Amino acid sequence: MSERLNIAVFHNLPSGGAKRALYGYVDYLTKNNHQVDVFVPSSANEEFLPLKDVVRNVYTFPVSNTFGNSIYSSIKYIPPQVKKISLRDLEKTEQNIAEVINNGNYDVVFSEQDQYTMAPFLLKYLKKPHVYYCQQPLRNDAISEVIFPRKKNNIIGALRRVGSKIVVKRGLDIDKSNSEYSDYTLSNSYFSRETILRMYGINSHVSYLGVDIEMFKPIDVPRESFILSVGTFTPEKGHGFLVDSLALIDPELRPKLIVVSNSSYPPWKVYLEKHAAKLNVEMEILNLINDKELAVLYNQAEIVVYSPYLEPFGLVPLESMACGTPVVAVKEGGVRETVIHKKTGLLIDRDEEIFAEAITKMLSNDYKRYDMGKNAVKSIENYWTIDHAGDRLLEHLNHVISK
Repeated sequence: MSERLNIAVFHNLPSGGAKRALYGYVDYLTKNNHQVDVFVPSSANEEFLPLKDVVRNVYTFPVSNTFGNSIYSSIKYIPPQVKKISLRDLEKTEQNIAEVINNGNYDVVFSEQDQYTMAPFLLKYLKKPHVYYCQQPLRNDAISEVIFPRKKNNIIGALRRVGSKIVVKRGLDIDKSNSEYSDYTLSNSYFSRETILRMYGINSHVSYLGVDIEMFKPIDVPRESFILSVGTFTPEKGHGFLVDSLALIDPELRPKLIVVSNSSYPPWKVYLEKHAAKLNVEMEILNLINDKELAVLYNQAEIVVYSPYLEPFGLVPLESMACGTPVVAVKEGGVRETVIHKKTGLLIDRDEEIFAEAITKMLSNDYKRYDMGKNAVKSIENYWTIDHAGDRLLEHLNHVISK
C-alpha cells in the first residue's frame, strides 16, 4: 500500500456518470486511508451521490452573479451567462478555491471537469502538483448535423447555426486554454485520449473507470420481457435510434423499451414519446430512480441496449455486465474498449435494420444471453471494479507527486 496522501479534490459536475465515477474514486481513496477534502463551487451538484458521506470535509464556495462580470462575460466569453452564472464570476470563485488549496497541506490535487467550461478555470491558478481527469473535451457541433439534419432554405435555421458555431467556437477556446495549464491529464478511454490529442494537441494517460460490484451484481430475480436503456433523455444519447430500430422488429416479437433517465430535454421527450406511439413501440420512461432500483432493472432486463453518439466511455455497459446482463451497443466511442464482441455482448454498426436484427437474435437465444452474462461478470471482476480503477488512479497520483 502506498504512503497515505492528503488529497484535494475539485469538481463542478452535474448529476450523471462523471459524478458517479468521481464518487467511486473518492470512496476508494478514503477507504484506503488517504485523507480527502473536496472543494466545489455552489453550482456543483452535491445532492446526487453526495461526497460529504465519504470524505473528511466538503468546502462549498459561492458563485456570485454580478452585473459587471455578466457584461464582461458577454464580451470575453460568450455566452454571458449559463444557468444564471457568469463565467467571469465562476472563474473568480475557482481562483479563490485554488488559493485555499495552494495554502493547504495537500500532496496533490485531483481535478474533475466543470459542467460549464469542461476544463476548469481552477487549473490556471493551482501551484500544487495536480491531475486533471478529462472525461471528454467540449464536443463541437458537427454531431448535431447527424442528430438534427439541416433544413433547406430556412433562413432562421441558418442564422441559428451561425450563432451556435460562434458560441461553440468560444467554448472550445476556453476549454483548450484551461486544459493547457494541466500538469498531468488523464482520459477515460483510448478513444478519449485520441480525441484530446486531435483537438488540443495535449497528451493524456488512460485511466479506466470501474463499477461498484457491491451495488451492481447478479441478484436472484426473474428476467422479464423488456430491454433497458439508461442515459439522459437528450438526442445525443441515441434513444431515437433505439425507437426506430425497434419499429423494424416484428410486432409479435417486439420488446418493450424501458428508459432510465436522471434528466431530460422536455421538447425531445415529448417528441420521442409521440414518435414511439406512432411506430407502435412501447416505451416507458423512469426518472431519478435510486441505484438499488436500477440494479434490479439491470438484472430483470433481457438485454441492455446502448446507442449514444460517440460516448467517450460509458459506465452503463459496465453496470449491465456486472449484473450479468449482456449489452447490444452501437460500435462507437469508448464502448468498444469495454464490451467484448460476441463474448459479453454485441457491437453493431449504427444501422437500424442491423441493430434490430441483432436484438431479435439475442432475444431468441436464451443460452447465448446466459453465456454472455456469465462472461460479462467475469470480465468485470477481472478488470473493471472500482478497486481496479482506484489502483490505476493512485498510481498516476503518486507519479505526479514523484515528479
